[in-house]
This record gives sequence, structure tokens and C-alpha cells, in this order.
Amino acid sequence: MEIVLVLDNIRSTYNVGAILRSAEGFGVSKVILSGYTPRVHDENLLPHLRSKLDKEIHKTALGAEDMLDIYSSGDIISDLKSYASSGYQIIGLENNIPDKKPVLLCSKEMKSQLKDKIVLVLGEEVHGIDYSLYDIIDLFVEIPMRGKKESFNVSVAAGIALFGLCYN
Repeated sequence: MEIVLVLDNIRSTYNVGAILRSAEGFGVSKVILSGYTPRVHDENLLPHLRSKLDKEIHKTALGAEDMLDIYSSGDIISDLKSYASSGYQIIGLENNIPDKKPVLLCSKEMKSQLKDKIVLVLGEEVHGIDYSLYDIIDLFVEIPMRGKKESFNVSVAAGIALFGLCYN
């Protein structure tokens, strides 16, 4: 399975770093950073700001940021549409979606719908995936929860989702 991972509007540099480390560990082919997600090695930033962000991301990525193919998107909607037209299935990791019922990660239903090439979209830590991306997403998946909390931290959820997709 080929997996492209999208980090859209992730706020925390530490979450970005942790997600990059998991992505490298699961063999993600490309990571796309979009929205206000902190960029690693961002040439558009002043050197002192770039150095600060790189150091913060490195704290949890531990070098994975230099092992991955990372792309900074200026237009995530166009990028997702391009992947979709190239045969990729666009999957959103989300719960609490109005008017849409996500399938459970690792369920028979998910396994029956999964394609060989996917783009997994992760959204902002509190509000989730931006509504503007909903129409592009082919399938929403959610992680089953047993406790009282409604969600995991986005970096933890990314690791769980990647494991569930890679070893389904």
C-alpha cells in the first residue's frame, strides 16, 4: 500500500515532529504540509525563525524530518484533486462529522473499501479537518474509543491510523 499523508492546519511543532517520526516508521511515501502547519526547513522564513521551528520539530521527529519526502502545499484542494485524479483514495481521519458516518478503523467495512493508493488527511488538533476538504474526501475513518474522551491527540491518532492502514 502506498500512503501519502496530509497534515492540514496542525498547530503544534511537536505534533508535526511526532507525526513525521511515525510516518517514516510506517513507510509513508510523501508528507504534505498545508494550511498553517509548521514547515520544516522552510526557506520562506527568516533564518532565525526557520532554525527555531526546525529545532522544535526535530525534538520529536528525531531525524525523520530529513528522511521523508516532504512537500509544502500552497493549494491543498488542488493537490488533493490531483491525487484523486491519479487514482488515489482520499481518506479523512475524523470523528463527529455532521451528515456523514465514518467507518471504524480496522473494521471489515473499512477493509472492503480500502484501495492500494491512499492519501490520509489529518486536520487541526481541536476542530479536525477543515470543512472545505469534505467534498474531496472519499472515505472518513475514525478510531474506536472505549474511554470517556472523544478523541486522541493528533500525533497519537496518526500513529494508530497508519498502523491500522498498513496492517489491515
